[in-house]
Amino acid sequence: MTAISIPDVLITTYLEMTDVGQFRPEYIEHAQLEMVRLGRPDVAFYRFLYKEVGWDWRWRDRLIIPESELEAAISQPEVSIYVPYVEGVPAGYVELARQGEATEVAYFGLRAGYMGFGLGKHLLSYGIQRAWDDGAKRLWVHTCNLDGPYAIPNYTKRGFSVYKTEEEPMPERYRA
Repeated sequence: MTAISIPDVLITTYLEMTDVGQFRPEYIEHAQLEMVRLGRPDVAFYRFLYKEVGWDWRWRDRLIIPESELEAAISQPEVSIYVPYVEGVPAGYVELARQGEATEVAYFGLRAGYMGFGLGKHLLSYGIQRAWDDGAKRLWVHTCNLDGPYAIPNYTKRGFSVYKTEEEPMPERYRA
């Protein structure tokens, strides 16, 4: 994957789904695809996934926080992390964070070698279904203009709608 150019303005888009009837899942058939919930948070494995999925998109926050803080964050009972394995190899992850009756799709993405095969719509659909099954009354997610070009289209095709957009000067942490 090539490095993206960094704009001067960070545009953050917030999307939500307020009823399961809005959900438009799309799954792929793949004999060697297995979805696995992380049963025990493993900080080293989590950081591997986070870096592999997000490095080119300037994800840095969870790489720079102390290990103990990250372990506490991903060990919360409200947090669930699902990893798609393709032919036994982790291809990305979706992290859900329950917040009362709402659930945030906190992190979602694929490793570079697994993009372009429909796995993103499958993984997002899987995460959304888990959130509804766990009793969510509202799902939400935020993305920004540093994320992949298919992020917002994937969210809206699955049933999310934009409810807020914010602009701010590009934070320095995303320039490194």
